[in-house]
Amino acid sequence: MNQKGNSMIKVNNLSFSFPQKELYNKISFTLEDGQHCAFIGTSGSGKSTLLNILMDPERHMFDGEMDRDAQVKIGYVSQFSQFDKMQDRTVFEYVGESFFRLQQEISSICTEMEKSSELDALLEKYQLAMDAFDAIGGEDFESRINRKLNLANLLKQKEQLVSSLSGGEFKLIQVMKEMLCRPDLLIMDEPDAFLDFDNLHALKNLMNAHKGALLVITHNRYLLNHCFNKILHLENMELQEFDGKYIDYTFSLLQSKIEMQELNFADNVEIERNEILIEKFRKIATFTNEESAGRTLNARVKVQDRLLARRIKAPFVNLRQPEIHLKTDGTDGEAIALSVRDYSAAFDVTLFENVSFEIKSTEKVAIIGSNGAGKTTLMRDIFRNNHEAISLKDGMQVAYLSQLQGEMLDESNTIQQEFFDAGFKTSQDIIDYAAKYGFEGEILEQKISSLSGGEKNMLQLAKISAGRAGLLLLDEPTSHLDAYSQIALEKAIQNYKGAILMISHDFYAIANCMDYVLLIEDKAIRKMSIRKFRKMIYANHYDKDYLEIEQKKKALEAKVELALKNADFVLAKALSEELEGLIGLLKEAYAQHLN
Repeated sequence: MNQKGNSMIKVNNLSFSFPQKELYNKISFTLEDGQHCAFIGTSGSGKSTLLNILMDPERHMFDGEMDRDAQVKIGYVSQFSQFDKMQDRTVFEYVGESFFRLQQEISSICTEMEKSSELDALLEKYQLAMDAFDAIGGEDFESRINRKLNLANLLKQKEQLVSSLSGGEFKLIQVMKEMLCRPDLLIMDEPDAFLDFDNLHALKNLMNAHKGALLVITHNRYLLNHCFNKILHLENMELQEFDGKYIDYTFSLLQSKIEMQELNFADNVEIERNEILIEKFRKIATFTNEESAGRTLNARVKVQDRLLARRIKAPFVNLRQPEIHLKTDGTDGEAIALSVRDYSAAFDVTLFENVSFEIKSTEKVAIIGSNGAGKTTLMRDIFRNNHEAISLKDGMQVAYLSQLQGEMLDESNTIQQEFFDAGFKTSQDIIDYAAKYGFEGEILEQKISSLSGGEKNMLQLAKISAGRAGLLLLDEPTSHLDAYSQIALEKAIQNYKGAILMISHDFYAIANCMDYVLLIEDKAIRKMSIRKFRKMIYANHYDKDYLEIEQKKKALEAKVELALKNADFVLAKALSEELEGLIGLLKEAYAQHLN
C-alpha cells in the first residue's frame, strides 16, 4: 500500500495526439495518496483518453515522462455498465466476487496439500493467496460489504439478483466492488451518469467515505461541490492543477479572468494607439527618404510586436460556451401540445397504471422518479406516437434527445454527413451552423462513433434546434455535458418558446428551467410545483441554506460577467470581494450540514 502523502503518479511534459487531433501539449501534474481529485474539462478534450494512458501507459505512444509507482494498485469504474454477465448472481455475491474467488482458491490449495507430498510449491501458492486476501481486507469482508451497502442505502437489496437492479443501483455496486478491493487509486469515468437523486446522494457518501485516492471524471455540480480536494482541468491541450475545493477553484478562475481582462484592455488600448502611430510613420517613411523616419517606424513596429506577443493566453478563463438556440415556429400558449389519458405500461413488472396528464404548448415540465421507474419507456411511447393513450396536437412537430445516443445518431456517419441527412443543403451552411455548437475544422469529418458522450449530446441538441419542433422530449440532456455547456443549455431552455418534457436528475436544470414537475411514484404520476420539488430535495438530499446561498452566488457571478463585458473593472473587483464572502458562507453551511 502506498504511504500517505507519497506521489503515486507524476506526469511531466506529456504530449499525445491522434492523426486527426492533438490532445495534450506538454501537460504536467501529480497524483498523491489520499487525494480526491476531480478531472474536468470541455467535452472531447481527451479526459477519458488520459485515464486510459494512466492505467496502461505501455499501450500508448506519447512524448514526455510518466513516473508511476510500480506498487500502486489501480481500480477502475467505466462510464458504461454491463449487466449481461451477472444475471444469476446476488448483489452480495457480485460485490464480494474477489473475496469469494480467493477463498475458493485458498480452499482448493488446502485440499491439494492434503493429497500431495510436494508441499513447498503449494505452501508458496497458499501464502501468496493469503497475502492477496489480507491485502483487500478479507478478514472481515462480509461486514465491510454490509457497511458499504448500508452507506448506499442498498442493504435491503443484498440478496436480490443483480439483473433485478436499476441501472443506477448497478452503477453503485460497481463502485462498491472496486472500493472493497482497496486500490491505492480508484479511477472513475462519469460514475454519476443517469443516477437519480437518491443514488447520486449515495455515490457522494461512498466517495467521501473512501480512504484511498480518487481520480474522477465528472461534470456533476453536486459532486464537484461536495466530494473533491483537488482539481485537474484540461482545456485546449493544456492542463491546470489546483489543490483545493472546486468552489475555490472556480473563484480563482474568476479572479484571474478579472485581472487578465483588465491587462488585456490596457494592452488593447496601447495596441490601437500604436497602430495609428505605425501608419503615420509608414506614410512619412514612404514619402521621404529620411533614415530617421525609417528607424522610428522600425522601432514602433518592434514595440507593437512585443505588445501582441504578451497578450494574455488564457485557456482556462476564456472558455467559449456553445451557442445553443432551441427554436420553434409560432406556438399557442393555451393549446394542449400533449395529452396522456389512462396510460399503462409493463415489462417484467408493471410500470404505470392508468396515468393521465397534459402539457400546454409553452410549458416546460420535468419528469422525475427513481432509476427503473419507467421514465424513458413513457418518453419513447410519446415520441413514437402509436399508443392509444397518447395524443399530440394536430401538426405538432416532436424532437427527441435520447440518452442512448445511437438511437438518434448514425454513428457510422461523419458529423457533416449527419447534418446533410438532417436537411442541410451545403457544406458552408453546415460549417457556419455547427461552429455555434463547438464543431469546427477537421472534427466535422470525424465519425460520430469517435466522439465523446458530451459531444454526441451536443450534436443531438444541434440537430433538434435546426428542426424547429414545437415539443422537445429530452432524456437526460445534461448528462455528459461539461459545466459550461450545461449552463448554455439552461439558457436555451429558458428562452425556448415551445413545450418541453425533460427527464432529468439534475437539480439545477430542473429548479432553474422548469415550470413544474411530474413525479413518478407507485406506478402513478402526480404533478408537483417547483416550490414543493425544492422542499422535497432540501429534505432528502441537499441543504436548504447551502442551495439558497448558491443561488445568490450565481446571481452575483452574472453581475461580475456583466461588469467585465462593460469593462468596469472597479465594479468587477468589488463584486468579487462580495462573492468571496458568499463562498465563505457556503463552506460554513456545508460544514454544518455534515455535522
